[in-house]
Amino acid sequence: MIEASELTRTYGPLRAVDRLSFEVPKGSVCGFLGPNGAGKSTTIRMITGLFPPDSGRLMVGGLDVARTPIAARRLVGYLPESTPLDPELRVEEYLRFRGRLCGLKGRDLRAAIGRSAGSCGLDDVRRRLIGALSKGFRQRVGLAAALLADPPLLILDEPTVGLDPAQQAAFRSLLGALADDRTVLLSSHLLAEVEASCTWLVMISGGRLVATGSRASILEQVSGRPVIAEVLKTDAARFQAKLQGLDSVGEVGSEDIETDWSRLSILSADGSDLREVVLGMAREMDIRLRELRQQRQSLESIFLALEGSASGRWSPSASPDADSEGELP
Repeated sequence: MIEASELTRTYGPLRAVDRLSFEVPKGSVCGFLGPNGAGKSTTIRMITGLFPPDSGRLMVGGLDVARTPIAARRLVGYLPESTPLDPELRVEEYLRFRGRLCGLKGRDLRAAIGRSAGSCGLDDVRRRLIGALSKGFRQRVGLAAALLADPPLLILDEPTVGLDPAQQAAFRSLLGALADDRTVLLSSHLLAEVEASCTWLVMISGGRLVATGSRASILEQVSGRPVIAEVLKTDAARFQAKLQGLDSVGEVGSEDIETDWSRLSILSADGSDLREVVLGMAREMDIRLRELRQQRQSLESIFLALEGSASGRWSPSASPDADSEGELP
């Protein structure tokens, strides 16, 4: 649905996007990830045709955005971070105004308003002033406006900023329903939000690509998922020394976690799963294991690892533990 090749965009001396290339498959919900200032909003504005790139090529739905900008824009519904809503208009009045900007009129316009308002849960507030709505409902109004022309590509730039947890959950549920028959690009610096919604990821930092692909394929890019073994502190040193002597083991770290227990973090030398190796060695040495598991990577740890790897700063042992929120399945 989106093909970006060597996109570059500068603002004076600042290079906001630097030779950025990525693809977004049709029918996917793509998380567009990066820290604040990574170049996400600039890239989105190029995709929507608001900004031209200084160089590079951008295709949307098979159309060259530079050569056929109007036709390409018709494929895109865009909800910016700050939704431009008129608080003195009623919801239906605003949607009618936005629909006319899309070229809709008469029966088609009424049908589009009914469809988008219904899909966004606005039927009960269509006659209310936008200024009297909660932040969550104002976001729904902006989303309904982006859906009026039934675009095959929906772009959402930080759509849940300012929403409370209940409103965020409701918006994610709404997004799941809307993504059934279109491609969605969700830009956010909130990794838990992206992980809850997205099947495809594009990660950028400093205007450059860090990683892209399905969640599973990105997980594979982070080699060395450590095996965590909790053993009696009295056994930890000799068990660690024995494991480090194996060809399949690259590095073993140790930390005391309780009075009588130590936690070993065991990295593979070749990326393989070491659980059977560790279990077999423990049985051979009569080592008591309280816990044996392979550490699961969170989206946050993956992003930090890949970002650091791109800049030469990362080593697998520096990747944070991620047994809490945001785990990848």
